[in-house]
Amino acid sequence: MNTWYKRLHQHLYWRIWLALVGALVVLTMLLGVFWQFQVQQEREHRAGRQIVIRDAEGDVLGEAPARAVRVPGQGPEFQVKMRNGDVLYVQLPRPPRAPGHWEPAWYQSFWAFVALLVVVASVVALATFPVARRLTQRLETLQRGVERWGNGDLSARLPVTGSDEVAFLAQRFNAAADRVQALLTAHKTLLANASHELRSPLARIRMGVELTGPGGPTLAQREEMARNIAELDQLIDEILLASRLDLADPSQASMGPTEEVDLLGLAAEECARTGAQLDVTAPPPGGFVIQGHAKLLRRLLRNLLENARRYGLKDGDPASVSVNLGPVEPGSPAGFLVVVSDQGPGIPAHLCGRVFEPFFRLPGASEREGGVGLGLSLVQTIAQRHGGWARCESSPQGGAKFTVFLSI
Repeated sequence: MNTWYKRLHQHLYWRIWLALVGALVVLTMLLGVFWQFQVQQEREHRAGRQIVIRDAEGDVLGEAPARAVRVPGQGPEFQVKMRNGDVLYVQLPRPPRAPGHWEPAWYQSFWAFVALLVVVASVVALATFPVARRLTQRLETLQRGVERWGNGDLSARLPVTGSDEVAFLAQRFNAAADRVQALLTAHKTLLANASHELRSPLARIRMGVELTGPGGPTLAQREEMARNIAELDQLIDEILLASRLDLADPSQASMGPTEEVDLLGLAAEECARTGAQLDVTAPPPGGFVIQGHAKLLRRLLRNLLENARRYGLKDGDPASVSVNLGPVEPGSPAGFLVVVSDQGPGIPAHLCGRVFEPFFRLPGASEREGGVGLGLSLVQTIAQRHGGWARCESSPQGGAKFTVFLSI
């Protein structure tokens, strides 16, 4: 019972079908009652099979089949041929009519049938109109919402009522509209923040050039300008990479074909470059090899280690950052986990999800520490490009811990 009710509640075509079936059943029943009434009337006016005329002695004077001729306004009339050759017309009296009785003449019966059909059609139309109108009103609401969204009102959303096809369509449209609005907002934010971030190192370079004395820039000035130029180059490189990875079609990102990449080798090289510790848990027989883009995976590891170096060192010791590489738990999708932990101040739990947003910095972070807020956003995008995910959480030993899953 619950299954049928759920199916009736969720599927629109079931309700339309049941409404039509119900209307046909009612119409058939009314027609059956009308037909039975007509048959009963015919039986009441039908005489015997033979008309027989006898004399006083009981001899048959004439007989004829009981074929009555109906005369409007009169009773049935029979034509009987006598044995002597004469023709006798026998007319029976009209049966008494009850008050309100309808004369069952052929033309009166036909128009009565038409009138009954009109009445039945009107009843069915009135009964089904509220249901049909309610359904069409929901479709009209969807139409108005889609038109508003198509005219540029990206905040327009459709009301989700019920759980049938119309509600599912409204829900999927709202999800698609949220996705499109989020993408447009991200692009606008990217342009706004990129323009701001580009101005900062350029302003510092210009100021350094203006402060340069007649004898040329000092060593400190040259180092400051080199740092600003490197920051500017990094920003432009990350913006370009983020734009390429944000394409709807991954094949258009111009990253080249995938290849077998040894995660252990990449992690060892990046840990040696930064001085971080590398731990390996239960290495599989085939090694930590996945199908992907070596350049992107190296950027993923480098961004995680650079982020830990900026914000998570303990007493300035690079060895306080650790990278753990291991397989996933049994029963999970095939792949590997890359865990980067530090011993810094950590990240508040309510901000762990926001650190992957483009150009997001933790409150109190200084531009002097480097970074433009795109590194972790690229980490998440690269992980998704390799069938995985990235998440941030607080480490039990203190500091922050970033876990990345990469599918084989």
